[in-house]
Amino acid sequence: MTRSSQLLHPSRETAPLRQAATVLLLRDATGPDGRPGIEVLMTRRSMSASFAPGAYVFPGGGIDATDAASHAQARRRAGQSDLNLTRAIAAIRESFEELGVLLAWQADGRAADGATIAQLDRSQPFAAQCQALGLQMAADQVFVLAHWITDRDLPRRFDVPFLVARMPADQTPVADEAEQFEPVWVSPAEALARHAAGQFFIIFPTIRTLQRLQGYTTVDAVLAACASEQPLWTSCPRAGLLNGHEARYMEHEQPYGELALVCPDGQIVHELEWQTERPVSLLKNVQRLTAPNPGVMTGPGTNSYLVGDPDTGYIAIDPGPADAEHLEKLWRAAGGDIRHIVCTHSHPDHSPGAAPLQALCRRHGRPVPDILGLASAPTARAASEFSPERALAHGERLVLQAPGETSPRHTLEVLHTPGHAANHLCLLLLEDGLLFSGDHILNGSTTVVDPPDGNMADYINSLDLLDQACERAGVDFILPAHGYVLGQARAAIAQLKAHRLQREAKVLAAMRERPEGTPEQWVELAYADVPTRLWPVAKRSLLAHVERLRSLEVTLG
Repeated sequence: MTRSSQLLHPSRETAPLRQAATVLLLRDATGPDGRPGIEVLMTRRSMSASFAPGAYVFPGGGIDATDAASHAQARRRAGQSDLNLTRAIAAIRESFEELGVLLAWQADGRAADGATIAQLDRSQPFAAQCQALGLQMAADQVFVLAHWITDRDLPRRFDVPFLVARMPADQTPVADEAEQFEPVWVSPAEALARHAAGQFFIIFPTIRTLQRLQGYTTVDAVLAACASEQPLWTSCPRAGLLNGHEARYMEHEQPYGELALVCPDGQIVHELEWQTERPVSLLKNVQRLTAPNPGVMTGPGTNSYLVGDPDTGYIAIDPGPADAEHLEKLWRAAGGDIRHIVCTHSHPDHSPGAAPLQALCRRHGRPVPDILGLASAPTARAASEFSPERALAHGERLVLQAPGETSPRHTLEVLHTPGHAANHLCLLLLEDGLLFSGDHILNGSTTVVDPPDGNMADYINSLDLLDQACERAGVDFILPAHGYVLGQARAAIAQLKAHRLQREAKVLAAMRERPEGTPEQWVELAYADVPTRLWPVAKRSLLAHVERLRSLEVTLG
C-alpha cells in the first residue's frame, strides 16, 4: 500500500453515500431506418434540484424505511435477494410518485391499469395505499442492470443500482411538475446524439448506461441479459483534467488507475494529457517523464521514471532513447543527483539513453551513477545490444537512504522477468507497493513477444512470478513503460494472462483449421479482430505462441 506520506494531495473525507434506486422503463420501438430498437423513458430534473439540476434522468430516488418494510406487499422472483427486493420497491414507488407509472399486480393477477392508478394519490404514502387496494408491487418484473457509486469528488453521493423494467402497457407517464418535468421516450442513440449537440443534458452514469444499451434491439434482450441477478457492471468513476477540462473514467478505462494512485480521494487536479515537456509527479517520490518517441510500438512514448527524493537522490528507470533534450529534462528533474540508472531491458527505446545520461552527470561534476540491468542475450537484435556496468541479480535490492537515517527510505527489488526480452527486468518499490513493469505489462496494448529473444512460455511464467510478487509485497499499482498507471495490479495481471491464453487458443484453432498453412494465413484467422495494418507485428507474437504450443506438444489433430 502506498505510504500516505508520499501522496501528493492531503487526504480528505468524501461525502457519505446515500442509498438510492433508479429504474429504466423500456419499450420496444422501430428506428428511423425501420430496424427494431428500444426506447427508454427519461425526464428532466428540476432546475433547483440539489443533484444534477436540469439533467435528463431515469426516474428514481432515495430508499426509505418503508421500502424495506414492504416486502410482503411485493411479488419477488426466486433468487431475488432482500436487498434487491428493497431496491426494486423503492424504484417502483419513485416511478409512481414522479411519473405516475405503476408497476403492480392487482388481486386478480392482472397488471395494474389506468383505473387502478386513478384510485391512488401520488402525494400520500405509497405502500399503505397499495395494501388498502390489495395491490402487489411487481418487483418480480424489475431487474438489476448496473450498479453506480457516485464519484468521490461530488458533494452529494449515492450508492444506486440502475434497474430495468418493461413499461406497462396502456399507461402514460405524467410528471409530478415538482421534482420531474417533461417525460420523453427516446432511443439511447438519439439521447446521446442530442446530448452531444448540447440539446439534452445528461450526466456521466446516464451517458455510459445509454452507450451500453445501444447494443440491444429488444426489451426482452435487455431483460435476458439481467437474468443473473448481478449487475452487468459496477463503477465508481474518477475524474481528472484533460486539456484543462474535467474528464471522467470508469474502471476499465486507461487513466483510471493513475487517478486512483495520484488522487485517491477524488481530487480533480491531475492532468492526463500526454506531453514530453516536463515530468509528471505521481507521488512525492515518483516522477514520470515521457520521451518524445510516440508511435505504433511505443504508444504515447517511452516512460522514464525517477524514484527518490532530494534527501536520498534518485534512481532513473529506463532513460529511453538517446534524446539529448529528454535526458537533460530527466537530469534536471532529479536535481542532477542520480545514484543509479536501471534499464528494464535492452530495446532501443529503453536503454540507449543510459550512457549519455551518465555522461551528463559526470560533465556537471555530480556523482556518477552506475548503469544497471542485464546484458542482452545472443538472441537479441543488433539494435538491442546492451551491456550494463553491473548485472542485477533476481531478488537484489537497490536502496536509497537519507543521510543520518538508519533505515532505507526507498527500496527497489529486482525481478528477472524474461519473455518480452531475454534480459527483461521488473522492479518493485517495496515501501509503496508499486511495480515498474517495463514492457512486460503495458496499459492500452499487449506487448509483442518476438522470438527468438522473446519467448511466450517465459512470458507467461513471468506473469505468474509477478502475480506472486504483487501478492507478497501488497502491490496495488503497475507503472508501465508505455501508458498510464494501472490499478488493481493482480487483477490486471490475471486479465492479461487470460487474454494471452485466449489468443493462443485462437492460434491453435487456426493451426488446426489450416495444418499446412503459413504464419500469414494463421494470422488472418487468429488476429481477425486486429487491424490488418498490425498483422506484421501480430505475426511475431503468433510465432511465439506457435513455439510454446509445440513445446507443450499440443497436437493439431
